[in-house]
Amino acid sequence: MSATAFYEPYRLPAGILALVVHSVFFALLYFGFNWNRQVFSTPTMSVELWQSLPEAGVAPAVTPKVVEVVPPPQEKKAVPDIAIPDKKKAAVKPVEPKLEKKKPPPKAIEQANKKIAEQDERIAKQQVAHEQAERLRQEEQAGEQAARDKAERLKQAEQAAAKGKIVDEYQAKIRAKIKGNIVMPPDVPENVRAEFLVTLLPGGAVLPPRLLKSSGNAAYDNAVERAILKSDPLPLPPDVQLFNRFRELDLVFKPEKRTE
Repeated sequence: MSATAFYEPYRLPAGILALVVHSVFFALLYFGFNWNRQVFSTPTMSVELWQSLPEAGVAPAVTPKVVEVVPPPQEKKAVPDIAIPDKKKAAVKPVEPKLEKKKPPPKAIEQANKKIAEQDERIAKQQVAHEQAERLRQEEQAGEQAARDKAERLKQAEQAAAKGKIVDEYQAKIRAKIKGNIVMPPDVPENVRAEFLVTLLPGGAVLPPRLLKSSGNAAYDNAVERAILKSDPLPLPPDVQLFNRFRELDLVFKPEKRTE
């Protein structure tokens, strides 16, 4: 196996930074040591000896001596200790004494359970009574609705019967008016039957009729067609809502039996 060389891009800056930090550290040690030696060194004193006293009136030549004054060392101010409160002690709360719950006597528990059972029974009875009342009310409503529906059906049936009676009455009037205008041609058999589609306008106006089924006798067919046009206007009921029952009429005409 061959070892793979990895390039470390931050190796050179890290080495330079370590060299600078060590240089600063050694400089601080050196200058700090020299300052302490100057402050605490004992000052020197020089003494000059004379063989004889100098003559009076003649002041000896005294060479002024320069005394080096060293400032007294500065005392370091003591940093007062700040009492840091203990968070664990502050967080501890006094433990309250636990009060022991006294259990109720068995008789009291039995009475409480009995009251609860009675209350549940009363609520159940009320619920049953309410459901019965609701069911009776719904049945009454259903009966009333059924009665109303029956009455409505009877009313509609009566109206339909009345309208049908009116329609039959006016259709009979229309046939009678047309038959009254038919001029019977000679030699028409009694068993012939002609069927026409008659279209009416509001007011009873008659449009040209259309022969649906011929009687087999052209003279009779033409006589019926002339009678339809001659009967204009045909009678209609006064109720305009019934006009749709008379817009198109399918009418059948037969010759009347001859009486001897």
